[in-house]
Amino acid sequence: MQATRQSLGDARWHFQHGPIDIVLQADGPPAVVDRAVAQAWQVFETVLPTLVQELPALRAPVLSRLGVGLQGPVARRMWQTAQDAAWATPDGFVTPMVAVAGAVAQAVLQALAQPGIERAYVNNGGDIALHLAPGQSWRLGLVSDVQAALASDPHSDWVVDGAFSITHDMPVRGVATSGWRGRSFSLGIADSVTVLAETAAQADVAATLIANAVNLEHPDIVRRPANSLRDDTDLGDRLVTVDVPRLPRAWVARAVQLGLDCAHAMQQRGQLYAAFLCCQGQVAVAQPLESWV
Repeated sequence: MQATRQSLGDARWHFQHGPIDIVLQADGPPAVVDRAVAQAWQVFETVLPTLVQELPALRAPVLSRLGVGLQGPVARRMWQTAQDAAWATPDGFVTPMVAVAGAVAQAVLQALAQPGIERAYVNNGGDIALHLAPGQSWRLGLVSDVQAALASDPHSDWVVDGAFSITHDMPVRGVATSGWRGRSFSLGIADSVTVLAETAAQADVAATLIANAVNLEHPDIVRRPANSLRDDTDLGDRLVTVDVPRLPRAWVARAVQLGLDCAHAMQQRGQLYAAFLCCQGQVAVAQPLESWV
């Protein structure tokens, strides 16, 4: 399995290596951008082989302390970010894999953000790391229910539910989204939870844990042991959500409130800047704290 890269035009590149699928962009003088992309590619080629070497510890719960001896910088960032957020889970169970997409995006962005680069992003399957020089910004669109958007017309441009700008002076360099129909397993029923945080790894962890918290018990919700769906999952036999029917609005409202409570608690600990939660048409927003604005 070899890493591959392809120019997408308009300053964007596609890097892929096994399950890691990245789109990135850097803006700046052409010669600087070329050097930055080359440096990012060199780092990207090493990420997957390095993570695979330490995979057993990365799939172990952080409370087991098996990750204390991790060597790779991406692995260490995954473990530390997951450990910092373990308190937000009901039983303290979380593994470093909860931060893998965001931590990988950060590592590639760090290589991409060379002196002279005005702004850059690395989008690792929806977990996004950002670089902004003074005076620069990125504008991001938000799609609260990707499956519904795809079902409407997969060949048309998506109609976003909202858009927001990240500016240099905001304490946000990471954006991530999680939900029960995403590419990773979820314990909850959220259609989507989008988080803005200081780093992509923090956003990745927070989005996952808040989406898990948007939850309720209902006999029509279908759940399966994670290891019956994917052999290599770090979740073992924990039940993950595979189907959610239309639910009573009052029930959904309670589930969304549980997720919002989790988001507010993580805000108070400085682990996210803001969050947008969506479940069956009901939304909630954890607005930035006054101390962050």
